[in-house]
Amino acid sequence: MRDPRIESLARILVGYSTKVKPGDTCLIEGPSAAEPLIAAVYEQVLRAGGQPVVALSFEGQQAAYYRTASDEQLDWISPVSRWAAEESDCRIAVWAETNTRELSTVEPERQTRRGAATRELMQTMLRRASEGEHRWVGTLYPTNAHAADAEMSLVEFEDFYYRACLADDGDPLGAWKRAAEEWHRLADWLEGHDEVHIVAPGTDLKLGIAGRHVIAADGEHNMPDGEFFTGPVEDSAEGEVTFHLPATIGGREVAGVRLRFEAGRVVDATAERGEEYLISMLDTDDGARRLGELGIGTNYGIEHGTRSILLDEKIGGTVHLAVGASYPESGGTNESAVHTDMVCDLRRGGRVEVDGELLQEDGKFIV
Repeated sequence: MRDPRIESLARILVGYSTKVKPGDTCLIEGPSAAEPLIAAVYEQVLRAGGQPVVALSFEGQQAAYYRTASDEQLDWISPVSRWAAEESDCRIAVWAETNTRELSTVEPERQTRRGAATRELMQTMLRRASEGEHRWVGTLYPTNAHAADAEMSLVEFEDFYYRACLADDGDPLGAWKRAAEEWHRLADWLEGHDEVHIVAPGTDLKLGIAGRHVIAADGEHNMPDGEFFTGPVEDSAEGEVTFHLPATIGGREVAGVRLRFEAGRVVDATAERGEEYLISMLDTDDGARRLGELGIGTNYGIEHGTRSILLDEKIGGTVHLAVGASYPESGGTNESAVHTDMVCDLRRGGRVEVDGELLQEDGKFIV
């Protein structure tokens, strides 16, 4: 018998996040390890009257691809991927790693080359989403690998994850609508301001946000969700930032990252772990050394780091910055094949000031 929380999460993804309608084409993609959730989503899309297209990958597929593919194959774009970006109405992605380190020995240049090849598709998807032509969401399916990264048992991680997704609520769609009200209030408060100043251990960074739109992330694109974000003015970042939570990026753990910005550009980057990969990612293209996103976490149901950015960037009391591509709907104009988020924890003694007014201190909102 399928875990009822899986059914509840599938209902959220189809009925709330992507709002599948009769006739909508909906790509459902994920690995075989996530089959229970993919099957539940498939059934929910059918019940909504949509046309589901399933793209299932097998365990070890990514590692085999990067180990074996020629340069020509790394540059090749699948017709399914092109259709998903250019024509599909909805896209539901499920991530379910059985080994979160399987790409750790892949040469960074190969991943960088693949990222450059798919850059056009990512830009197309983001543009169509900003214009209301495409709806997408990504989520996790709990596995032993994700549980190990979070330093939990699988049962503990399942309870933690489904609770963060509000999938254990008797009215999960209604629960998300209620949670979203507070996050929209905070986003509305930030809208129309000029400068954000972030101060924390190892961090003193100023960002311009004048003329940018602030968006409440309320479960439409990520599940779980809980943040409000915008695209910083591309040449505005000045100062340095330390990211306190480790993350798994491209199959590698990157931890203890420090970035220093001048005129909006990363001019110095170090990491206690994964520094070589960090530098190669920043060198992907011209836009990879500029910020595409400033996000402020609002989900206090996620209390500690898991090494999954999907969860960690939502932690209430944290801020995250993404190097690389902006979301067009925020007004950001930075273009890149990269969009990589890293988290700064303000609960350790930090604050966020907006035009000199305190927004958050020690991880708690003041406004």
